[in-house]
Amino acid sequence: MSNTDLVHDRTRLASGDLQQVSPLVRRLIAPNPSPFTFTGTCTYIVGRGKVAVVDPGPESEDQLAAILGAVDGETVSHIVVTHTHRDHSPGARALKAATGAQIYGCARHIPIENDASGRLDASHDLDHVPDHEMHDGDRLQGADFSLVAVHTPGHASNHLCFALPQENALLSGDHVMAWSTTIVAPPDGVMRDYMESLDKLRARDDAIYWPGHGGPVLEPQRYVRALAHHRRQREVSILNRLAAGDSDIASIVETIYEGLDPRLKPAAALSVLAHMEDMVNRGIAACDGPATLVANYRKP
Repeated sequence: MSNTDLVHDRTRLASGDLQQVSPLVRRLIAPNPSPFTFTGTCTYIVGRGKVAVVDPGPESEDQLAAILGAVDGETVSHIVVTHTHRDHSPGARALKAATGAQIYGCARHIPIENDASGRLDASHDLDHVPDHEMHDGDRLQGADFSLVAVHTPGHASNHLCFALPQENALLSGDHVMAWSTTIVAPPDGVMRDYMESLDKLRARDDAIYWPGHGGPVLEPQRYVRALAHHRRQREVSILNRLAAGDSDIASIVETIYEGLDPRLKPAAALSVLAHMEDMVNRGIAACDGPATLVANYRKP
């Protein structure tokens, strides 16, 4: 089965579905399907007997029950979180209360107040506080596995991927997904950081990625290169619209995202804003005042 087949075969990615996807990894799909989450958040159970649960998902009694059922007869030794978006981290606290396991992984989110984007970042779980904050290169040791933190800011400033050396795999969170490109939404999402994190992953030799939504990435270095190319082409498209006379983000979104699901247009506008922030900082686009969703832009 090809990578595309795996991504689009929803019968293999249904909410509530538990699947053994590798010798050490089981995948459980949370019951939160949406245009932003595909069929739901992927919770990963790593190891056997004494296990780590990675990204327990949203606050959901059904999801908690599904996790506990999946590990029945086993011990949860670690709860691991890639980043603090509300579809990934809130379930960690309920799982901790149910199992006694401690929470490892990303730092708590520090809100950006009065940010220039004009949008307070409400997508983060502000109640998340890990018992053990992990940083780039930190290793979590389980009974029959280890997880090594790889700091990959861009989608979120506190985003961590986790390498599984025993299988030459990477739990890539939301930084790289096969079903969709990653949203980079200011103020916490930063395009420059995202691109640098892609370069960081391209330099690795992981054989497979297990992402936070959707199916696996089977040729990760090739795929990450394509993602970087896509972002560069998106930047060219935005610059072309500026040259054609478009000066506001709303107009640019209508042109370069023609046919987009209307529910996704606010996210597309934030993605264009992330590009604008980066291009203004690099001097290849200009605006009067800070880069915001309602600013007027031009070529310098």
